[in-house]
Amino acid sequence: MTLKEDAINLHRMLKGKIEIQNRVSLDSVFEDEKGTLGLIYTPGVAYVSTEISNNKDLVYDYTSKWNNVAIVCDGTRVLGLGNVGPEAALPVMEGKSVLFKTLGGINAIPLCISIQDKEEIIKFVRAIQPGFGAVNIEDIESPKVLEIVERLRNELDIPVFHDDQHGTAVIALAALVNALKLVGKRLEATRVVIAGAGSAGYGIFKILYQAGCRDIIVADSKGAIYRGRADLTDDDSSSKNYNPYRHEIATITNLNLIIGNLADIIKGADVFIGVSGRGSIVSKDMVDSMNHDAIVFALSNPDPEILPSDASQAGARIVAT
Repeated sequence: MTLKEDAINLHRMLKGKIEIQNRVSLDSVFEDEKGTLGLIYTPGVAYVSTEISNNKDLVYDYTSKWNNVAIVCDGTRVLGLGNVGPEAALPVMEGKSVLFKTLGGINAIPLCISIQDKEEIIKFVRAIQPGFGAVNIEDIESPKVLEIVERLRNELDIPVFHDDQHGTAVIALAALVNALKLVGKRLEATRVVIAGAGSAGYGIFKILYQAGCRDIIVADSKGAIYRGRADLTDDDSSSKNYNPYRHEIATITNLNLIIGNLADIIKGADVFIGVSGRGSIVSKDMVDSMNHDAIVFALSNPDPEILPSDASQAGARIVAT
């Protein structure tokens, strides 16, 4: 069978990849002559609620809030599929929940919502804050999501993690640091080309810059982003099309004002990082035009910017996807 058939059959069989499990067995509760049922629920639990009411910080000691994470998704940018809706996002979020639990022991609850308005999403996350120890924002379209995350991190009392931005950026930096060691290059002296200026591209640019990389060029569907590009000259923040995050990229990166499409700007680059959401946009000739010992991270999902085998055949020293 094909990968598609295997995946669909598995999900049909499982009917969901996650479930809630009790930490207290009701079988033992009913057999307990001491009345444990009355401790975990009414009337005993009322005393616990009263304690928390007097000191809200005790919710971390008396409930599972400390280990509960809400995965909030509106389904507007799922994997490389685009706006497929919250229902279609649910199997992806369930898969993420499995990773949280298996690798970190964390209870991650998928909340796929039929809300796409920025202000309403922020309002929703504020409202669910009492029941969760952290929030993971996932697969919400950019640039809307960048403002949502920025505001929630300032307004909420719990951590807010944006996997598409922060998670991808951390992994990309870690992989690049080790890849550069293998090819004998320094991050500070490396030219990095990033394809994609959405959540992942923005996050990667930010973390690479903070780590000391200064020669960064970010490209979107219109080509290289640079200060003065025609569609980025509008500094009116009240404009509907104003994107402060793309303006930030234009201000900080590509200081040599290299202009052109991806094929133009990848020439001589030491590193290519693809988070464009588009497959097969990098050719073998483009990889061949890069600097010696080129590093290629083609990270778009499900279809990478270039197949790993093609990148290797074109001369890339290190390839990741």
